[in-house]
Amino acid sequence: MKEENEKSSFAKASEDKGKKPASADLSAEAQGAKAEATGGKEELNVEEDKSSSSPFATARVIEELKKQVEEYKKLKDEYLAGWQRARADLLNYKKEEMERIGDILKYANMDSILKILPILDNFEIAENKLPEDLKNDESVKGILQIKNQILDFLKLQGVEEVKTAGEKFDPNLHEVVEEIEAKDNGSTNSPQEKPGIIVEEIQKGYKINGRLLRPAKVKISK
Repeated sequence: MKEENEKSSFAKASEDKGKKPASADLSAEAQGAKAEATGGKEELNVEEDKSSSSPFATARVIEELKKQVEEYKKLKDEYLAGWQRARADLLNYKKEEMERIGDILKYANMDSILKILPILDNFEIAENKLPEDLKNDESVKGILQIKNQILDFLKLQGVEEVKTAGEKFDPNLHEVVEEIEAKDNGSTNSPQEKPGIIVEEIQKGYKINGRLLRPAKVKISK
């Protein structure tokens, strides 16, 4: 009887040993699924790494970089050209303004000088009509010295006389008050014998800094 009980106990123990808990089986299955999933992901990452490091991918990146460099270069050239145009416009504006200011300063006294010219004309007329016996008079010389002072002042202002005697008539500088018949002696050697030559000055003309201030009134040959 005792021997049968021992056999029964041994058989039960062996049976229990051969059985595995359900929780253990589930845990093993979960670990296997996790391993499969992780292994697949790792394989995918390896494939992606291999794809990204392929020569085709490198060439594509280089091409993109080249395009960006070209775009930046184009933008740089556009900005540089725009800056150069703006700088040129500024320099031209500055030059034009300096010229305009210079002209204002040059010709600022034109109105005042024009008012002085009739006084100078009167001195010219008086000197031309002065009798010979008075030309050496000290008092007369003192008065005429005022004329010379006026001429010196005008010269400092850039005023100069318009040339007339023997010159060819220039409508930009001269004003004709009379035409005189040219002498006809069969020769054209003398300038006054040619038409359009100034033969007499009636009133002096003046320029200021190269610009006509007042035309000279003249007689010319015809």
